Amino acid sequence: MRFVGIDLHKKFIILCVVNQGRVVVARKKFYCSETAKIRDFFGQLGAFQAVVEATASYEWLWLLLEPLAYRLVLAHPKKLRVIAESTRKSDKVDARVLAEFLALDMIPEAYRPTPRQRQHRALVRQRCYIRKGITAVKNKIRRLLSDYNADRKDLFSTEGLQYLGQVPVSSPDRFVLDQLRQHWEHLERQLQDADQALRTFGQRAPAAEAEARAVLESIPEVGPVTVDIVISELGEVRRFRSLKKVAAYAGLAPGQRESAGRKKELGISKEGSRRLRWALVEAAWRVVRKTRRWAAVFEGICKRRGKKKAIVAVARRLLGVMVALLRSGQRYRLAA
Repeated sequence: MRFVGIDLHKKFIILCVVNQGRVVVARKKFYCSETAKIRDFFGQLGAFQAVVEATASYEWLWLLLEPLAYRLVLAHPKKLRVIAESTRKSDKVDARVLAEFLALDMIPEAYRPTPRQRQHRALVRQRCYIRKGITAVKNKIRRLLSDYNADRKDLFSTEGLQYLGQVPVSSPDRFVLDQLRQHWEHLERQLQDADQALRTFGQRAPAAEAEARAVLESIPEVGPVTVDIVISELGEVRRFRSLKKVAAYAGLAPGQRESAGRKKELGISKEGSRRLRWALVEAAWRVVRKTRRWAAVFEGICKRRGKKKAIVAVARRLLGVMVALLRSGQRYRLAA
């Protein structure tokens, strides 16, 4: 058995091959465009295991090697701190460390999304990107109008847009406003297209995903945007051993330091998907405002910890409820 550490970059890859005794038997460098040479090299290795870090562009290499490898491992970059904190860091050293850790079966593995989940994430993240662009353009229009003390609350309503076209501004600023408005209208059309693409994608969901969507939609104030973000970012919830693991994955788990019998509570880790945390916090604000049960939970925590920590705690509890329902397949039931 050969063990291959792969240090993957945007334009090239560095390979280090070791045997079971962790002795280096081969080193190689290929450009990423040389897929035929990469396939031939691995095809001549015989039985091999390979490891690559979960970078942004690993998928093409995984699909290339999957038919050839005895085992492929996706390494968690942050947990491989021995590489990040090394004082003698180079591409060759990184590849060798990966190969040696693989031979020792000590690679901390990362989760690899399914093909459908990757497609779902692509659509969801594109929608979030468009929405972020819309907000940026709106803010820029309002800031420009503030120079003339001409901003108004209903600026993007029908009447507000008529006002925007007539408000007296200088010629250069009128040019900027017209272009920003055209850009905003273009982004709004893109947002509608993205929503339609997500609806079509959801209609083609397999049975398990369709059931998960129905379960999440039964929760008060949880709409289609939140459902899409939760399903695409979490994936299969049964891969988490506990609700604490889910909270940690979402970056909603608080940290803690303890020394000499003294404990100090830290803020949430904010690791994992920012979109998932954003969707959960937004959903938490909605359920707090619209349901008495969640409002009581929020008020109870708020008295002790303040609003910011209280809403994060509600978001964490809401995530726990979502995961528990997804595991059981039950719909959300309002308390009597």
